[in-house]
Amino acid sequence: MRTFNPEGHTAHAFDLELNEVKHKVMTMGGLVESMVHNGLEALLTMDQQIGLQVTEDDHKANQLELDIDEDCTRILARRQPAASDLRLVITIIKTITDLERIGDEAEKLGRIAVKLSNEANVPAYYKDLHHLGEHVKVMLRDALDAFTRMDVEAAFHTAAKDEAIDTEYSNFSRLMITHMMENPANVSHALDVSWCARSLERIADHACNICEYVIYLVEGQDIRHSNLDEMRKKLL
Repeated sequence: MRTFNPEGHTAHAFDLELNEVKHKVMTMGGLVESMVHNGLEALLTMDQQIGLQVTEDDHKANQLELDIDEDCTRILARRQPAASDLRLVITIIKTITDLERIGDEAEKLGRIAVKLSNEANVPAYYKDLHHLGEHVKVMLRDALDAFTRMDVEAAFHTAAKDEAIDTEYSNFSRLMITHMMENPANVSHALDVSWCARSLERIADHACNICEYVIYLVEGQDIRHSNLDEMRKKLL
């Protein structure tokens, strides 16, 4: 297992600062993971209260992003980190941006769940949405776990799941187009659900980004826009 080994410091206070920031990132990750879970549950069960809670939690995620960004700015200014420490701070700044955007997508799920909470019947295609959502939740959980452990092998494995989720999302989109053509009266509802599926697909994209940041941190290689399989063979 390839993991991240930070620089040793003579300044114990610097180690404490870095550990505190990493802990805040993990706290933010846990919050947005909960938001995704609750947003999907609110949508599938048409639970207005859970949907409203997700929208409230988005404010907490936004504040955590601001707090962590401020911490990183202070570390850059005061400590002027180099080598792996600098990569760690850069990785954290990029990661919290994606976590905040995951929170935004989860908030959309909650908001649409509130909008649809008065619907009388659960459409059959909710089963397919649930299937997509479960795959996205697993990918997000694994991406956050790879970040926590700074595990490059786990990051590669998790990032590779994005292709299957993209395919599943495309299949769901075709299903919804067919449904709207056959049921014109339900177009509005189907469009809302399609937007939710799009949010889930975007969450997977952001989870993939987090995996790429972990690889950058551990290996010092920016693999964005690269072939994942080729980079895995090269680095592992």
